[in-house]
Amino acid sequence: QVQLVESGGGLVQAGGSLRLSCAASGSIFRVNAMGWYRQAPGKQRELVAAITIGGSINYADSVKGRFTISRDNAAKAVYLQMNSLQPEDTAVYWCNVKAKATYFSEYVDYWGQGTQVTVSS
Repeated sequence: QVQLVESGGGLVQAGGSLRLSCAASGSIFRVNAMGWYRQAPGKQRELVAAITIGGSINYADSVKGRFTISRDNAAKAVYLQMNSLQPEDTAVYWCNVKAKATYFSEYVDYWGQGTQVTVSS
């Protein structure tokens, strides 16, 4: 049973910063990639940032230069440092981890419970 625990969301004024954390635990043999998704009201879910186990990183164009994703492979944790936050960043943010429980398992997606980020004008 894989569990993802998220923290760090909250309310912040425009221009402020937040740091999201996500740690995976349980029956995890190997992690392939970790990332963050978000969904604003009335909008489709989108990939914010992702990092592979080897360190390759992808960012959404809207957050590039403002957000930084990082990870701790040993701890199976992923972080999202969000700077210069704007109202359009307001959304529910979900941690995503692609992992397999055993050597013989396939990689599957696991999701955190989501954390609310609200940026006021």
